[in-house]
Amino acid sequence: MSAIGRPGAGVADAELADTKVADRLALADWRRRVADLYGAVRDLASRDPRAAWEHWRIVRDDLYRTHAQSPVPAEQRAAFRGHYWAYDPALRTEAAITVADASGEVLPSPTGASGEVLPSPTGASGTAPGPLLQLPVSTGDAMSFTRIGSVHIPLLDGPKTLDLFWMAGYAGGLFLPFRDTTNGSATYGAGRYLLDTAKGADLGTAGAPDRLILDFNFAFQPSCAFDPRWSCPLAPPENRLTIAITGGERLS
Repeated sequence: MSAIGRPGAGVADAELADTKVADRLALADWRRRVADLYGAVRDLASRDPRAAWEHWRIVRDDLYRTHAQSPVPAEQRAAFRGHYWAYDPALRTEAAITVADASGEVLPSPTGASGEVLPSPTGASGTAPGPLLQLPVSTGDAMSFTRIGSVHIPLLDGPKTLDLFWMAGYAGGLFLPFRDTTNGSATYGAGRYLLDTAKGADLGTAGAPDRLILDFNFAFQPSCAFDPRWSCPLAPPENRLTIAITGGERLS
């Protein structure tokens, strides 16, 4: 009986292996397309940020409708249509990174003559990786990150500070999640992302590696907002804003 049963098991195993390979190739293609999209966004935004945002919306929505690795459930893809607030130029800024020391504590940043925050000086105390932190994940697990610093963002009711993380596993990369008072109503309850460079979501720098371009018009929902089967790291308490960020992607 075992000799008769083995070929059937082998065929099933081969089919499963083929499926896994196909999924991985599709994922590689997804990452490639997202990286290409953000490359085009960075190029366009250097001349016309609003046009870059329009391009981002159009291409992103098409990927979510048509790609095998879309976070939208397959049966909902054909009808998918993204929802966004109108573009607001006040939500785009250049932010200096205040570097964390080896303990994960943020180093004091000098200020310029007009009071703006300047990048922290780099050196032995500002370049060592901080301790691993466990950020909550939508599926109930945790994911390891390093807190590498913070960014100071001017908003209408005053400057806000958000912690900046580096993903310890997966492909590495900068990660900047946030929560605001739209969560649970207009946006996903556990927050949105500004940057996730492991997935290609990167708006670039403002002339130096420690000055990031941040634009809340490009804020997007994590994959788990569309389907709970996805596992998404979530914003920690220190990245909760007490205002409504009415820019970027919304649920409806």
